[in-house]
Amino acid sequence: MIKSKKTLIKQIINFLEYCEVEKGLSPVSVKNYAQFLSKFSCWLEFANFGALLPHQLSPDHIWKYRLFLAHQTSPLTHKPLSKATQNYYLIALRVLLAYLTEKDILSLPVEKIKLSKNNKSRKIKFLTLEQLEKLLSMPNIKTKTGLRDKAILETLFSTGLRVSELMSLNVNQIKIEKLPKGKDLEVVITGKGENIRTVYFSPRCLEWIDKYLKARKDDDDDKALFINFSTRSFKSEKRLSTRSIERIIKSYARQAGLPYFITPHTIRHSFATDLLNQGVDLRIIQEFLGHKNIATTQVYTHVTNKKLRQIHQEFHSGARLKNE
Repeated sequence: MIKSKKTLIKQIINFLEYCEVEKGLSPVSVKNYAQFLSKFSCWLEFANFGALLPHQLSPDHIWKYRLFLAHQTSPLTHKPLSKATQNYYLIALRVLLAYLTEKDILSLPVEKIKLSKNNKSRKIKFLTLEQLEKLLSMPNIKTKTGLRDKAILETLFSTGLRVSELMSLNVNQIKIEKLPKGKDLEVVITGKGENIRTVYFSPRCLEWIDKYLKARKDDDDDKALFINFSTRSFKSEKRLSTRSIERIIKSYARQAGLPYFITPHTIRHSFATDLLNQGVDLRIIQEFLGHKNIATTQVYTHVTNKKLRQIHQEFHSGARLKNE
């Protein structure tokens, strides 16, 4: 291990370059690390620790930084940062320390940074089938924009894609022409963390994608599957952004009178919850969603707890045994 002469603030810059070049993380992931670690950089400057070297970082510094985070407020809600949000900042710092260790730079061990205990269990927000039907019926399918939006909604529920994965789809991946009628279409995608998996487009979903593609014939030269029709012609590609897709979903949710929290990820949750309610094994759902760790998928199990209890009460033979 060596004692680096570069300050922690400069090491953060090196770390972000490492994430982008050596680790090959997505621009979104690098941006997130930059955002979370910028808070640490600002605190170092604010607390007159701007010249702090990696080997000088102590548990006392970490404690002061945690106090700083505890007194911060969200720019959106103007309320104190939640324990979960504070943990995001601490996790980013832990990843930075792990990077320093990998580079043989002497610094505080990762395990010295403990995460805050969050007593609130993570609640998954999802839609019932009735709510989904209402949402799916909102687009005006008499227009090409409406057909596009209908195809987006159907694709999200059929595949369980993340919004970034949906945005990245290209026309040449959707090969409908030679597909037998009534068959699912298998498409291999590269998802979060560069993980490759197969997703499935149902016949119903493909029907709407086909109608949408036929309606956008003037834009056949654009490789992106879902495009912005209002984009000016000087742009080389009209691919919808993740932010645009999120706005589209929220707009239809408002029109349908559905809860305000609905996002593309809510439909992904609904996809997973529906499969779980149909009795699909959690490991299979993990594959569908592209979760690296089964623990991430297990957050859906609480959704079926009430249903399992009802089934147990209704069908378990214990209630019919004679008491002696």
